[in-house]
Amino acid sequence: MAFSGELYVRTWRRSLEAAEVRQDTLRDDYTKVARFMRRREPAGYLAVRLLVPVGQQPHVLAGYAFASYTDDVCDRGTVQERTRRYDAWDERVRAALDSGSAGHPLLRAFLHTAATRELPHRWVDSYLDGARIDLDFPGFATEADYQRYVEQLTWPFLMITSGLAHQGGGSTEFAAACRLFADAAQRTDILTDLHEDLRGGRLYLPVSDLDRYDIAREDLEQGRDLPGVHALIAATAQTARATLREAGVLLDHCSEEHRRLMRFVLDLHHQRLQSVTSRGASVTRRPVRDRPVACLRLLTRRTPAHRDELAGTTR
Repeated sequence: MAFSGELYVRTWRRSLEAAEVRQDTLRDDYTKVARFMRRREPAGYLAVRLLVPVGQQPHVLAGYAFASYTDDVCDRGTVQERTRRYDAWDERVRAALDSGSAGHPLLRAFLHTAATRELPHRWVDSYLDGARIDLDFPGFATEADYQRYVEQLTWPFLMITSGLAHQGGGSTEFAAACRLFADAAQRTDILTDLHEDLRGGRLYLPVSDLDRYDIAREDLEQGRDLPGVHALIAATAQTARATLREAGVLLDHCSEEHRRLMRFVLDLHHQRLQSVTSRGASVTRRPVRDRPVACLRLLTRRTPAHRDELAGTTR
């Protein structure tokens, strides 16, 4: 992803210098982190480069890269393959946390970031434990099952990414606000990814919700345009939107320098929910994708007026 003109004023090298990443090997590690995120999440990568202070960009990206790489380990291959691969990764991460050293570049960068930002290890431990749920996902029978999933997996994911914006992981109030956002973001993702998850044999909507609207899993898998499906999608989106509004309290517990990114993230999820609502039952037939032009408008709205706060491409 390339930048031009004045955006080159703050290069990736300048970001590393501002973050006081001076060792050559570690600088290479963070550059690999940035490239990984640029390929995997180009919109998120761009948002971090444009909206986060330059000295904290490497740390924010390192948190997202670690969490995203761990998520990828859980998602590819058969259950047996995923479990075997994840067991090895889990052991590797825990050993690295204990020893303070690692051989994997993304993990090495994350270790440095976690130490520098004083991230509580309990969030990493919780995330590693929670990620196992997705190795052979059983589905949710009830809303309580869904909430346990958010508690065990989505919330820790958020704390080892957004939590890096705060030295020590942030206040109790910040963590509670992140719990609200974790719920809203997870429910939004369930709706936007519903088609792909069903094709992969997974259903993240609680069965009790389907029962409430008198529909079966097969109705969703077959993309049937039924009143119950419309009602289920609309009600789920409404619940996600209400929780997302509550999660706006995050802005009260963010530093001014990180508020721009959080506003963008909140805006982006509201935009996704609007897309789901407009699509209705068709979300069972094709996934909901972010619209590049609309995302660019959101970014432009949150981009700081002074271009000297922006960073350039990785080198």
